Amino acid sequence: MRDSKAVPAGKATLTYKNQSYELPVFAGSQGPEVIDIRRLYGDAGIFTYDPGFTSTASCESDITFIDGDEGVLLYRGYPIDQLAAKSSFLEVCYLLLYGELPSQQQMEKFRHTISHHTMVHEQLAAFYRGFRRDAHPMAVLTGVVGALSAFYHDSTDITDPAQRELACVRLVAKIPTIAAMAYRYSTGHPFVYPLNKLGYTENFLRMCFSYPTEEYEVNPVLAKALDTIFILHADHEQNASTSTVRLAGSSGANPFACIAAGIACLWGPAHGGANEAALKMLETIGTVDRIPEFIKRAKDKNDPFRLMGFGHRVYKNYDPRAKAMQIQAHAVLDELGLHNDPLLKVAMELERIALQDDYFIEKKLYPNIDFYSGITLKALGFPVSMFTALFALARTVGWIGQWKEMLEDPHQKIGRPRQIYTGAKPREYVAIDKR
Repeated sequence: MRDSKAVPAGKATLTYKNQSYELPVFAGSQGPEVIDIRRLYGDAGIFTYDPGFTSTASCESDITFIDGDEGVLLYRGYPIDQLAAKSSFLEVCYLLLYGELPSQQQMEKFRHTISHHTMVHEQLAAFYRGFRRDAHPMAVLTGVVGALSAFYHDSTDITDPAQRELACVRLVAKIPTIAAMAYRYSTGHPFVYPLNKLGYTENFLRMCFSYPTEEYEVNPVLAKALDTIFILHADHEQNASTSTVRLAGSSGANPFACIAAGIACLWGPAHGGANEAALKMLETIGTVDRIPEFIKRAKDKNDPFRLMGFGHRVYKNYDPRAKAMQIQAHAVLDELGLHNDPLLKVAMELERIALQDDYFIEKKLYPNIDFYSGITLKALGFPVSMFTALFALARTVGWIGQWKEMLEDPHQKIGRPRQIYTGAKPREYVAIDKR
């Protein structure tokens, strides 16, 4: 059980109907101070109103920190650019789950544990065949991950620390296999079993793109790019899908159901579909000579057209993940010789304009991670329908870390937001023949 790490930072006074109420103020290690309103309803009989909870801290967490104004993203205190350049996704998984970077011995043990849990129950193959061949991979992922609780009964008791740990390991290990199977099923190709001697991301690439008829060699440049995408998407504080996982978990739901809920939330186009939307925008523009037309439309307040993949709701400065993704995007294009691809030419020209045009600079509409990851995933050979599934693969470890933390928080309660009721006042029922 973890203790609260927030420290008292004074008191705030609320005056309502000529009566004053003192509210405790707490401070974390970074970020704004928070006003504790837990007793507000009991003391004053009023709620706060915050659609989207954008000004409300729903929990205490020591996993991820974001400063959108300064363009900062930290995993357990480590800057995201350092992790993207120097770490590996599996090492970041360990960091997010256990709080510290592993020693060499810890890393070898963790890698061995994960690699020996990558297989899925053989009956799951039959489960896939219940889906239509053209089912969206996210629909398949949501169903299959939720169904894991029907196959692994020995890791669904959330009151047992050993079962919680086993569930965490299984989810991190099996989600690449599940996602690869979803992709292979959509293409009509046979499922490929994982290979324990390969690294986490290399194994995933092999399961997606190899054939039984020939040897598959993993391209290290492509593997590094995908590994970086996974690192950059591993966690992002209390976003919609993470909050969904925590909300589901607060009811005592099993871990597989909680992660399936997160996948379902991530599927929304306003959340996980941003890189897909960015690529579709590039397809709409089509050719480099049409870019000025769309730039003009983007600057017109009366035109509904918006440039996707530029700017970010949280980051009011440059998205700190974008630079790391930009490096990998260009490395992949160089490796595969794709700079002459018409769509990628459009992307590169848009990038050049956005980094130089006064309008984009003034509005801070810099290319974000979704812009570069969409380009990179297309170059790697993934269809657009798989983009959000790959996002879910990466984010699974963040969801699990947040879920674990939530269960160990002594202040955590079942989620129960309140509302402003604007419906009818009490009225009498009228019989149907008299209405």
